[in-house]
Amino acid sequence: MPVPHEQHPVERHLLRDTAYETLCDAIVDGTLAPGETLHDHELCAWLGLSRTPVRGALARLEDEGLIECAPQRFTRVAPVKRDDARSLFQVLAGLHALATELAVPRLEAVAQRHLRHENDRYTAALAARDAAAAYAADDRFHRVFVTAAANPDLSQLLDRLAPRLRRLELLHVGALPGRRVLAQHEAIIARAAGGDAPGTASAVRENWITCGGLVERALAG
Repeated sequence: MPVPHEQHPVERHLLRDTAYETLCDAIVDGTLAPGETLHDHELCAWLGLSRTPVRGALARLEDEGLIECAPQRFTRVAPVKRDDARSLFQVLAGLHALATELAVPRLEAVAQRHLRHENDRYTAALAARDAAAAYAADDRFHRVFVTAAANPDLSQLLDRLAPRLRRLELLHVGALPGRRVLAQHEAIIARAAGGDAPGTASAVRENWITCGGLVERALAG
């Protein structure tokens, strides 16, 4: 069939993505605080967009667990709960362990050097008490395995969960990880270098569970 000439659906899609990215960033960094009520007219005025792309963005954010909606009652930024954090980190631990087990047999020397490089940056950020840099380096550390796994479905799942993870890291972690997490990183690097896929995956799973415990304790405080 001929290619349609109508361009409006594409335009609306792009505007919805713009609205989503802006709102997602604002929720993650706390500009829109947990529990804050969201009004369509205020969001439209802020974003300079019509209601259609804004509502499309809100629907996606609800699907990803970043906002809560009750028809005819409220739309609000989802609160951050201890049980939600526990659930999220359990899923992340499983997905990253799977990515790691798939990745280790495919790791090349350059990827192993990248692991060491990002862990060094992570260590330096902790020493400087720079939380944002530490979280960024930790994400890049684990992304080495996700990239090497070359599984697009797995990567897509992790990308979908990434905003919730960043939100927890930026808003609710009172203390930076300590020596235990650094020791786990060293174990991950050593086992990956030795080609031990199951062992590396187990160390990665433990690492994520440890980090999840830190977040849970911060939320409890």
